[in-house]
Amino acid sequence: MSTPFPFTAVVGQDDLRLALLLNAVSPAVGGVLVRGEKGTAKSTAVRALSALLPAVDVVPGCRFSCAPAAPDPGCPDGPHEPGAGARRPARMVELPVGASEDRLVGALDIERALAEGVKAFEPGLLAEAHRGILYVDEVNLLHDHLVDLLLDAAAMGASYVEREGVSVRHAARFLLVGTMNPEEGELRPQLLDRFGLTVEVSASREPDQRVEVVRRRLAHDDDPEAFATRWAEEEAAVRTRIVAARELLPSVRLGDGALRQIAATCAAFEVDGMRADIVMARTATALAAWAGRTDVLAEDVRQAALLALPHRRRRNPFDAPGLDEDKLDETLEEFGGPDDDPDPDPDPGAPGGGGGDGQPSPDDAPQGGDTAARPEAGESGQSAASGAGEQKAVRAAQPFRTKVLTVPGLGDGAAGRRSRARTEHGRTTGARRPRGALTKLHLAATVQAAAPHQRARGRSGRGLVVRRDDLRQATREGREGNLVLFVVDASGSMAARQRMAAVKGAVLSLLLDAYQRRDKVGLVTFRGSAAEVALPPTSSVDAAAARLESLPTGGRTPLAAGLLKAHDVLRVERLRDPARRALLVVVTDGRATGGAEPVVLAGRAAGLLAAEGVASVVVDCESGPVRLGLAGRLAEELGAAAVTLDELRADSITGLVRNVQGTQRTARRAA
Repeated sequence: MSTPFPFTAVVGQDDLRLALLLNAVSPAVGGVLVRGEKGTAKSTAVRALSALLPAVDVVPGCRFSCAPAAPDPGCPDGPHEPGAGARRPARMVELPVGASEDRLVGALDIERALAEGVKAFEPGLLAEAHRGILYVDEVNLLHDHLVDLLLDAAAMGASYVEREGVSVRHAARFLLVGTMNPEEGELRPQLLDRFGLTVEVSASREPDQRVEVVRRRLAHDDDPEAFATRWAEEEAAVRTRIVAARELLPSVRLGDGALRQIAATCAAFEVDGMRADIVMARTATALAAWAGRTDVLAEDVRQAALLALPHRRRRNPFDAPGLDEDKLDETLEEFGGPDDDPDPDPDPGAPGGGGGDGQPSPDDAPQGGDTAARPEAGESGQSAASGAGEQKAVRAAQPFRTKVLTVPGLGDGAAGRRSRARTEHGRTTGARRPRGALTKLHLAATVQAAAPHQRARGRSGRGLVVRRDDLRQATREGREGNLVLFVVDASGSMAARQRMAAVKGAVLSLLLDAYQRRDKVGLVTFRGSAAEVALPPTSSVDAAAARLESLPTGGRTPLAAGLLKAHDVLRVERLRDPARRALLVVVTDGRATGGAEPVVLAGRAAGLLAAEGVASVVVDCESGPVRLGLAGRLAEELGAAAVTLDELRADSITGLVRNVQGTQRTARRAA
């Protein structure tokens, strides 16, 4: 087994280390979500923490790690008699992004349950992580229903498995740690709120600190055991301090003054619900215990707010996380109560004080259409280069709620909330023989398959003789997430009538809708003489919004180039993720200029997409009293529905989905 990198040797990342240690002291804090760019020691710090946790006593042979002194009365392996146990190190269990529900919560042997009436249960990762750490790398890429199960177990301290009337429950109390790179997509606000603390990490820009990071990493890779020995004393000191803080925690007093500050802070920053107040109270108490105090001070409340509140203030993916520290200080000062120490002496062993946990402090160590081609507004006297006639980017108009756009037919893509699909979760539509492990039993179909064979199988008594060939998997229909690829006209014709703000507002609204429906998004823009992929397909809609906001306009309208670029992007994505269906959203006024025969080329490009059955919608941006109807003609060539910017609003359009589907059916019949 490889020697892990020591926790105390991690350079810098003070907030990350503190949040992990507070959860080690008090798992009731609710876990940690670590957000940050790649290569910032997120996984290294989490894996190193497990070596600092005290060893646990377990009942010998119990697969659910029951404590000998107080075994779980509902343990599936029980009942256990209190007595001596075996001591083992605390575990760190990793949940892979592609894990199934059965791997997470465990699996029931349905065949034995039906035939023998016994609860044959194979524990999952939640049972394995009991009284240890459950680590989810790239938690933002985990399926939503798995995140829901995970967070429910973390909140209740128990896991429940329910299958066709058969129920198993076992204890599942663990330190939950998730890491994620926001560039790869965000978690829903409802899920963000379920993590107790959140930490933002980034690589240092200080050369000295970066040098120290490289020096320690190379030293560990050269001789892991020798490097670990060098840090053994510091590791032991932190391990001892965690044990002491755990013992002190029940004695820590959370006075009325600190409670008033917590409540006032949560109210001042307008966080939803009461979970933030509870998490802040638990975090402040853990901070006091970590510092060796029995009273919670204002400094504990302040630090708890910085760790527990920033992620709870995000209500959509375009909100930047963070906390106004000046406002925080004003609130704490205004609601300071008599329980506060007016001039507390800083504890040299407190987090950030240096020295007490064997970790270097910031002060003493390095830190770790069909129309003739003609010049358009903004093009006169300019070359055909992509930068010709470029105008400054304009801000997007206020986003609005859009009508649902869907892909016709029934898909098999990743779980989401846009188009119809065959999924593991949803309404039951039929039954089939299982392919691989049985996950969702169709009880009626299973009984129907087994019933004709009961006499031949020598059935006697009330039980039903069920064989594996009789089992039937329920087929279900739910919703999938799609790839929504935006093709945005950024040419001079869009800017000439000052429509770009409205166009950006519409695309921003569609991006917000894509975020809520768990889609991947991509952005192709065209202007001048070429098209470019402004954002390759990603789950990070806030990255798409940022690219959209800075999008300049001007130049000619190479519509064909934009459509062909979209065709290339979709072709590559079909190879990468064949199950995810695409929805093409073309935002344009339908003009095509620049180069030889631009209108003909645009028609051919549209026909190519239509021939491959790409589901498309054209958002017509043409305005003014005189309309050429070029976007409508483009929609016909694509076999797509055409809607105006005004019609895109949810409160001003009806039957859009039916129009998309009907238009495509008509196009296929005509072909």
